[in-house]
Amino acid sequence: MKTVAFQTLGCKVNHYETEAIWQLFKENGYERIDFEQQADVYVINTCTVTNTGDKKSRQVIRRAIRQNPDAVICVTGCYAQTAPAEILEIPGVDIVVGTQDRVKMLDYIEQYRIERQPINAVKNIMKNRVYEELDVPYFTDRTRASLKIQEGCNNFCTFCIIPWARGLMRSRDPKAVIEQAQKLVDAGYLEIVLTGIHTGGYGQDFKDYNLAQLLRDLEANVKGIKRLRISSIEASQLTDEVIDVLRNSNIVVRHLHIPLQSGSDTVLKRMRRKYTMEFFAERLNKLKEALPDLAITSDIIVGFPGETEEEFMETYNFVARHQFAELHVFPFSKRTGTPAARMENQIDEDVKNERVHRLITLNDQLAKEYASRFEGEVLEVIPEEHVKEFDNPNMLAGYTDNYLRVVFEGTPDLIGKLIKVEITKAGYPYNEGQNVRVLEEQVQ
Repeated sequence: MKTVAFQTLGCKVNHYETEAIWQLFKENGYERIDFEQQADVYVINTCTVTNTGDKKSRQVIRRAIRQNPDAVICVTGCYAQTAPAEILEIPGVDIVVGTQDRVKMLDYIEQYRIERQPINAVKNIMKNRVYEELDVPYFTDRTRASLKIQEGCNNFCTFCIIPWARGLMRSRDPKAVIEQAQKLVDAGYLEIVLTGIHTGGYGQDFKDYNLAQLLRDLEANVKGIKRLRISSIEASQLTDEVIDVLRNSNIVVRHLHIPLQSGSDTVLKRMRRKYTMEFFAERLNKLKEALPDLAITSDIIVGFPGETEEEFMETYNFVARHQFAELHVFPFSKRTGTPAARMENQIDEDVKNERVHRLITLNDQLAKEYASRFEGEVLEVIPEEHVKEFDNPNMLAGYTDNYLRVVFEGTPDLIGKLIKVEITKAGYPYNEGQNVRVLEEQVQ
């Protein structure tokens, strides 16, 4: 039997796409083995969001070539899309496919086996206006299922290479989204995470269909779905209609990830982000009014070129005032090929790190404050895994709908089920809880 091994770098979308590519291999009679083993084909799904992403991708490619010099080495993903020639210069790389035409990967492998000539299958992504349909009926190693609903981004923020790697906004057909959601629920997943490159932009390229309608249709038509999570949504996409859907939904969770990037209007302008802090604050207030217990998490880039202490403090104070539930804080890193990498007034690494540190300290405090609101409450948790870092070998960890990580004692058969758990001790990065009961309606 022919064997294939995968290695995925980068984001949720890449992990989703690796699973989709695996389905194609499986249908062609391949067996999937571990990346550290000797495989006939290695597929490396690369990331290019930072220069480090490129570097890590190259290291993984070289590792595959060393493992089995006779294997077919196939490189795909964002780095493959933006720098195919650079990848083909690595001796031993056989096929490069970017972020489209992945469905043809097996044809390319056959072609390579006959011709023994390296294949560069990367085409201009900017011309693509069609969503590439890639089906994933289940995931190899997850209790939460991702469901990709769109591709590409039209924003062209000055720090970001992704539109060049993924092309422009294109949405998946709603019927295909609903069909796949049903397959995932039928495979036993209780929670589905809607994901994409610019997830909240879903439907912008359709005439009369949008994200709010998709959320309503998923709830009305997918039998047995318990939780629906949006992986990320921009403030500008939080329309009154979307907020209305969140308020009335029984399945959309009380958690939104809304990237802020900076809390300073002047920095946002340099980043070419399309909102002001006044607008962002107005949307947050409207959300909290609709959903008082909502967890709002966010991304922040610290030390963007030209960021003054005053601008940084605007971000700091905005975050403190609006009490985010958790932040992902990144020091600005120059991505070759983006306008921000060429800007003057690059910030010193020490200054960046010191600011990152201050925001992380604030994050820990805010996250604890948010979690403490739920101490003593009984919340629904879907356990995802056993955790090793405790003395007790029977500790499970999972997330509540409002994205609190909860650790509690439980048996392995509870993984992937919906459990009622009492939060006995709030904290961060995790809360302690005790299992109250399994919800009865789960007969799988």
